[in-house]
Amino acid sequence: MKSLLALSALIMLAPAAAFAGTPGEQFFERLSALCGKTFTGQVVEGDVADEAFRKAELVMTVAHCDARQIRIPFRVGEDRSRTWVITRLDDGRLRLKHDHRHTDGVEDELSRYGGDTLEPGTAQTQRFPVDEESKALFTRLSRTVSNTNVWALGLTDGAFTYELSRPNRLFRVAFDLSKPAPPKP
Repeated sequence: MKSLLALSALIMLAPAAAFAGTPGEQFFERLSALCGKTFTGQVVEGDVADEAFRKAELVMTVAHCDARQIRIPFRVGEDRSRTWVITRLDDGRLRLKHDHRHTDGVEDELSRYGGDTLEPGTAQTQRFPVDEESKALFTRLSRTVSNTNVWALGLTDGAFTYELSRPNRLFRVAFDLSKPAPPKP
């Protein structure tokens, strides 16, 4: 019985072992340490298209964390339609997807887009070039300008950053980790 329990424990830990010590694993673990906490942020890079973001209260909550996935709802004012989903892949890389929902919870047609890390990155920064599935979605929805998107997540002791970049476009939001905010309903 003991050996069966030990084997079960090893099987459950096996996926995590593939990440031990990699920059992606370090980033994921550091982000997981923020689980349950809420932070406010502000636009630190952007253009006129981001005016609504500049005027709104920006709030992220590291709401759900398990060994494979972290879900971070991102609220822009009263708009609660966005969630960032960071997933560990079996090969040690990370995936970032954007989950967009209507107020009734129904998934928006522009949802589940993002990409996988192609390079190890660092414990502080992970970059996610747009994947083929997302390019097909953007093309189908006549948003081909997004077919060159690269997203980046940054994590230092003092800040979490979310960035979208492509030619002629840079958008970055920074969240102050030194001042957790009360969770929003």
